[in-house]
Amino acid sequence: MSFTTRIKALAAATLAAATLFSMAACGTSDSSDSSSDSSSKSASTQGFDTSSIKKDDELAAMLPDSIKSDGVLKVGTDTSYAPAEFLAEDGKTPVGFDIDLTKALAAEFGLKAENVTATFDSIIPSVGSKYDVGISSFTVTKERLQAVDFVTYFKAGSTYVVKKGNPSKIDSSNLCGKKVAVQTGTTQEEEVNKANDACKASGKSGIDIQSSKLQTDVTTAVASGKADIFYADTPVAGYAIKQTGDTLEALGEDVGVTPEAIAVKKGDTKTAEAMQKAVQKLMDDGTYKKILDTWGVSSGAVDKAEINPSVES
Repeated sequence: MSFTTRIKALAAATLAAATLFSMAACGTSDSSDSSSDSSSKSASTQGFDTSSIKKDDELAAMLPDSIKSDGVLKVGTDTSYAPAEFLAEDGKTPVGFDIDLTKALAAEFGLKAENVTATFDSIIPSVGSKYDVGISSFTVTKERLQAVDFVTYFKAGSTYVVKKGNPSKIDSSNLCGKKVAVQTGTTQEEEVNKANDACKASGKSGIDIQSSKLQTDVTTAVASGKADIFYADTPVAGYAIKQTGDTLEALGEDVGVTPEAIAVKKGDTKTAEAMQKAVQKLMDDGTYKKILDTWGVSSGAVDKAEINPSVES
């Protein structure tokens, strides 16, 4: 992804529509980019250098041969979710704090990290078959715990985002009759669906839910006026606001903070335990904090990696 104040930055060159909108909304174009913008882009995608992380033989021995035999840690990732996981300027290279974490974990196991781009809702069903694990800002929920095991590494709330100044006078506590954009398969989509049911049950107009496979489409929907408001993880929302300049702003306070975690095949205790120990080591030696600091998301840091934590919903 490129990192100017255009929506194109968020779209990571994946959608021409997003690029066209960015030019109109922010008054920029490719030809008007300054050299300082280009430097900013490069710095923004560089990430944390994991090359100094050495293999930990004890950790490597914990990981099943079914994962480490080919020398690769294959991870399912939805690369549309900046700043956690997204594509660099070339439209091919995954970057973000989840990507750096993946590289660090792979290095500890003596493996090469391979982040495979996939749509968010397709990852969990493929963990243990197509992917060794899934690392893609997964919020831990009771429903997901029935499908996979989780190893926690981050915490995040949810944030509503509207156009700057909230011109449509949106009230997040009453979204009946409003156009709400969400990413498919997220907990935010589930919450908006419940709110929609409540609207209809009370005799009010339903919510026009615009569900998109990519978070970049969700962001663009609000910035372009197609939707009134979007709902996403707090770090994602904050990054979207920052990268769109004066186009967007957060609405109200962040909603419930919950753990995010690595998805592991259900019942694969060896991999779950290996991941937990590896994440904890990164926390204890300071690497984890450095990764989060690099991306400006240290507010989501946790000090303990847990397997299958207790959650309320």
